[in-house]
Amino acid sequence: MTREFPKTHLFAAGSLSLAVAVMLLLSPSSEVEANRISIPLQITDESLTKNNSVKKLETHQATTESHTQTPATSTTPANIEAASAQWDNFEVKKGDTLSTLFKKAGLNDRVMYQVIAGHKSNKQLANIYPGEKLSFLRRDDTNEVSQIKLQRSQLKSLVLSRGDNGKFTSEEVFIKPDVQLAYSEGEIDSSLFLAGQKAGLKQSMIMELANIFGWDIDFILDIRSGDSFNLVYEELYINGNKIGEGKIIAATFNNQGRELKAVLYTDKKGDQNYFTPEGHSMRKAFLRSPIDFARISSHFNLRRKHPVLHTIRAHKGTDYAAGRGTPIKATGDGKVVHTGRKGGYGKTVIIQHGQKISTLYAHMSKYARGVRSGTRVKQGQIIGYVGSTGLASGPHLHYEFKVNGVQKNSVKIKLPQANPIHKSEMAEFKKQTGLYLSQLDTLSQSYHLAAN
Repeated sequence: MTREFPKTHLFAAGSLSLAVAVMLLLSPSSEVEANRISIPLQITDESLTKNNSVKKLETHQATTESHTQTPATSTTPANIEAASAQWDNFEVKKGDTLSTLFKKAGLNDRVMYQVIAGHKSNKQLANIYPGEKLSFLRRDDTNEVSQIKLQRSQLKSLVLSRGDNGKFTSEEVFIKPDVQLAYSEGEIDSSLFLAGQKAGLKQSMIMELANIFGWDIDFILDIRSGDSFNLVYEELYINGNKIGEGKIIAATFNNQGRELKAVLYTDKKGDQNYFTPEGHSMRKAFLRSPIDFARISSHFNLRRKHPVLHTIRAHKGTDYAAGRGTPIKATGDGKVVHTGRKGGYGKTVIIQHGQKISTLYAHMSKYARGVRSGTRVKQGQIIGYVGSTGLASGPHLHYEFKVNGVQKNSVKIKLPQANPIHKSEMAEFKKQTGLYLSQLDTLSQSYHLAAN
């Protein structure tokens, strides 16, 4: 059961009793079962946070922003929406091409080429994917197409408009949604996924929670019954309708008696990352595992009997059992130095991370698009997919972590830490994150008082 609260401003700090009173007043009289609440939250200048800093939390209005690729036409995005009733809409389905969709709209390839030739940025229109929507707007007097809109998602569209010279120009239109905060918590009986679902979280949010704490917690080996989590995260709305979730703002994970806390921080450059309340990065230079929630089928073992050769052969890596086609992620930033077959390893990718460290990913079924020798990859980027090429008894990933050319146990080795908050930015960090951490603590207390 999910409890939704009306659009009332709750003060995240210094107003605990008021928040509890409102929740108790508006909740049903039956026993509280929900472990997720959604609250429109705004911090006013009268609110106090735990560190006595004052910062306004904006609940963004749903506005439209456009990034024009070419000189703008006389038609604005607002005009486009006003005339929405005149649009002919076609959903992009599997197998559709831009040509077939134009024909469905009664337009031939000559018109399609005329649209694309208007400007080099118009070629984006040809990159269509199933689930998107292509719409055409015609002029009442001539019936010719005046605008074309490719809706990528509920928040992003590509709009092409015909100018006075007859050529089409394009602009990317972004909808800025309303943001309100939601609170959720859960206790683990068997798995994080089941506990997250019981707490009302979608799979993508559970994955984000796991990614935040994934450098400190091995979600395959370290999770125990009784572990718990709570988090404050964004919910996104357009015209009062929820369209999805945004980022986790702050979260706590209790694992085997230790409490880990993470908070989102946006630096001066606009980059966002998660840190501890003290300013240490939650990130490590390397992910602990290259596959999400996979089972370790064979550990690092210098005396292992090879499953195919049936001889004693050192296993200088870690095997992750996973279904064929499961995505494999680069565990750290680096440069691809090998993509191809490598003896018993089968299809293999090797990444060099600086001077001392390299990682190897073997038995792949195929490589990710664009991953080849010489390319640079980012931590978490998909580089290939699980397979059973080479000497493999079944689909799995063989992963090696090398330091100065020597294989190390990737499960036990101490991973290098990412950079902490710089001293020059610490004051702003404390001011910004103090607000978020205060919201997490206050909503947790409010929830438990309301539940009792």
